[in-house]
Amino acid sequence: MSDSVTFELPKFVLDSARLTVPELKVELAVLLYQQRRLSIGKARELAGMTLWQFRQLLASRQIGPHYGIDEYREDVETLRELGLL
Repeated sequence: MSDSVTFELPKFVLDSARLTVPELKVELAVLLYQQRRLSIGKARELAGMTLWQFRQLLASRQIGPHYGIDEYREDVETLRELGLL
């Protein structure tokens, strides 16, 4: 990440939640993805994971991919352009 924002979080919050800073980033990334506030690419970047690792984490928590009608239409168009449909 090139730009960053720093904020203070009392240590007791991490201690009470039994989380490290990297674990907190993962939890934040999952929550923001689940709420559709971050794309999977941005969420996995925040979590410090590869796309594969992040998808595995989401699957383990039974959080489905965000795949709507617009993405479906884009995929169909791409397949048509490639001559696969």
